[in-house]
Amino acid sequence: MKRLKILKEVLKRTHADRIILGFVIFFLLDALVILLVEPGITTYWDAIWYCYSVFSTVGFGDLTSVSIIGRILSIILTIYTILVVALVTGVIVAFYNDIVAMKYKASKAELLDKLEHLEDLSKEELAEISERIRKIS
Repeated sequence: MKRLKILKEVLKRTHADRIILGFVIFFLLDALVILLVEPGITTYWDAIWYCYSVFSTVGFGDLTSVSIIGRILSIILTIYTILVVALVTGVIVAFYNDIVAMKYKASKAELLDKLEHLEDLSKEELAEISERIRKIS
Protein backbone atom coordinates (compact mmCIF):
# COMPACT_ATOMS: atom_id res chain seq x y z
CA MET A 1 0.00 0.00 0.00
CA LYS A 2 2.87 2.38 0.85
CA ARG A 3 4.50 1.74 -2.53
CA LEU A 4 1.29 2.60 -4.34
CA LYS A 5 1.10 5.90 -2.43
CA ILE A 6 4.71 6.66 -3.40
CA LEU A 7 3.98 5.78 -7.03
CA LYS A 8 0.88 7.99 -7.01
CA GLU A 9 2.92 10.86 -5.55
CA VAL A 10 5.68 10.41 -8.14
CA LEU A 11 3.15 10.43 -10.96
CA LYS A 12 1.55 13.60 -9.58
CA ARG A 13 4.82 15.46 -9.02
CA THR A 14 6.11 14.67 -12.48
CA HIS A 15 2.72 15.21 -14.16
CA ALA A 16 2.94 11.70 -15.60
CA ASP A 17 -0.60 11.23 -14.27
CA ARG A 18 -1.71 13.65 -17.00
CA ILE A 19 0.02 11.53 -19.62
CA ILE A 20 -1.78 8.45 -18.33
CA LEU A 21 -5.13 10.27 -18.19
CA GLY A 22 -4.62 11.52 -21.75
CA PHE A 23 -3.89 7.99 -22.85
CA VAL A 24 -7.04 6.62 -21.18
CA ILE A 25 -9.17 9.32 -22.82
CA PHE A 26 -7.57 8.65 -26.21
CA PHE A 27 -8.09 4.90 -25.70
CA LEU A 28 -11.81 5.32 -24.97
CA LEU A 29 -12.32 7.74 -27.88
CA ASP A 30 -10.35 5.44 -30.17
CA ALA A 31 -12.64 2.58 -29.18
CA LEU A 32 -15.67 4.75 -30.00
CA VAL A 33 -14.36 5.63 -33.47
CA ILE A 34 -13.41 1.99 -34.09
CA LEU A 35 -16.98 1.02 -33.21
CA LEU A 36 -18.31 3.54 -35.73
CA VAL A 37 -16.01 2.64 -38.66
CA GLU A 38 -15.43 -1.09 -38.33
CA PRO A 39 -18.25 -3.29 -39.66
CA GLY A 40 -17.10 -6.38 -37.73
CA ILE A 41 -17.16 -4.63 -34.35
CA THR A 42 -20.74 -4.20 -33.18
CA THR A 43 -20.53 -3.28 -29.48
CA TYR A 44 -18.51 -0.75 -27.51
CA TRP A 45 -17.10 -3.58 -25.36
CA ASP A 46 -15.88 -5.33 -28.49
CA ALA A 47 -14.24 -2.06 -29.55
CA ILE A 48 -12.55 -1.75 -26.14
CA TRP A 49 -11.43 -5.39 -26.40
CA TYR A 50 -10.02 -4.72 -29.85
CA CYS A 51 -8.18 -1.60 -28.64
CA TYR A 52 -6.82 -3.55 -25.67
CA SER A 53 -5.46 -6.26 -27.95
CA VAL A 54 -3.86 -3.53 -30.09
CA PHE A 55 -2.31 -1.51 -27.25
CA SER A 56 -1.05 -4.57 -25.41
CA THR A 57 0.38 -5.78 -28.75
CA VAL A 58 -1.14 -9.18 -28.08
CA GLY A 59 -3.28 -9.04 -31.21
CA PHE A 60 -5.59 -11.95 -30.43
CA GLY A 61 -7.02 -11.93 -33.92
CA ASP A 62 -10.63 -12.45 -32.86
CA LEU A 63 -11.39 -8.87 -33.93
CA THR A 64 -9.52 -7.21 -36.77
CA SER A 65 -9.53 -3.83 -38.43
CA VAL A 66 -10.55 -3.75 -42.09
CA SER A 67 -11.14 -0.04 -42.72
CA ILE A 68 -8.40 2.48 -43.45
CA ILE A 69 -9.49 4.68 -40.53
CA GLY A 70 -9.53 1.68 -38.18
CA ARG A 71 -6.06 0.62 -39.28
CA ILE A 72 -4.66 4.13 -38.93
CA LEU A 73 -6.19 4.47 -35.46
CA SER A 74 -4.72 1.07 -34.54
CA ILE A 75 -1.27 2.22 -35.62
CA ILE A 76 -1.60 5.50 -33.70
CA LEU A 77 -2.81 3.64 -30.61
CA THR A 78 0.17 1.28 -30.75
CA ILE A 79 2.68 4.13 -31.14
CA TYR A 80 0.97 6.17 -28.42
CA THR A 81 1.09 3.16 -26.08
CA ILE A 82 4.81 2.66 -26.64
CA LEU A 83 5.47 6.36 -25.96
CA VAL A 84 3.36 6.44 -22.80
CA VAL A 85 4.97 3.30 -21.39
CA ALA A 86 8.45 4.66 -22.16
CA LEU A 87 7.73 8.10 -20.69
CA VAL A 88 6.09 6.88 -17.52
CA THR A 89 8.77 4.24 -16.93
CA GLY A 90 11.52 6.80 -17.49
CA VAL A 91 9.91 9.29 -15.12
CA ILE A 92 9.54 6.71 -12.36
CA VAL A 93 13.10 5.40 -12.74
CA ALA A 94 14.59 8.91 -12.81
CA PHE A 95 12.63 9.94 -9.74
CA TYR A 96 13.67 6.77 -7.89
CA ASN A 97 17.33 7.39 -8.81
CA ASP A 98 17.07 10.95 -7.48
CA ILE A 99 15.67 9.68 -4.18
CA VAL A 100 18.47 7.11 -3.86
CA ALA A 101 21.10 9.77 -4.64
CA MET A 102 19.62 12.18 -2.07
CA LYS A 103 19.61 9.46 0.61
CA TYR A 104 23.22 8.59 -0.23
CA LYS A 105 24.30 12.24 0.01
CA ALA A 106 22.49 12.69 3.33
CA SER A 107 24.04 9.52 4.73
CA LYS A 108 27.50 10.58 3.52
CA ALA A 109 27.11 14.04 5.05
CA GLU A 110 26.01 12.53 8.36
CA LEU A 111 29.00 10.17 8.40
CA LEU A 112 31.45 12.97 7.58
CA ASP A 113 29.95 15.11 10.34
CA LYS A 114 30.46 12.29 12.85
CA LEU A 115 34.03 11.76 11.66
CA GLU A 116 34.77 15.45 12.27
CA HIS A 117 33.55 15.10 15.87
CA LEU A 118 35.03 11.75 16.89
CA GLU A 119 36.01 12.97 20.33
CA ASP A 120 32.36 13.72 21.17
CA LEU A 121 31.03 10.27 20.20
CA SER A 122 30.18 7.39 22.51
CA LYS A 123 31.65 3.90 22.14
CA GLU A 124 28.43 2.72 20.48
CA GLU A 125 28.54 5.52 17.92
CA LEU A 126 32.21 4.81 17.21
CA ALA A 127 31.40 1.12 16.71
CA GLU A 128 28.59 2.09 14.32
CA ILE A 129 30.91 4.32 12.29
CA SER A 130 33.53 1.58 12.18
CA GLU A 131 30.94 -0.89 10.89
CA ARG A 132 29.69 1.52 8.22
CA ILE A 133 33.22 2.16 6.99
CA ARG A 134 33.90 -1.61 6.78
CA LYS A 135 30.79 -2.02 4.64
CA ILE A 136 31.95 0.74 2.30
CA SER A 137 35.40 -0.76 1.69
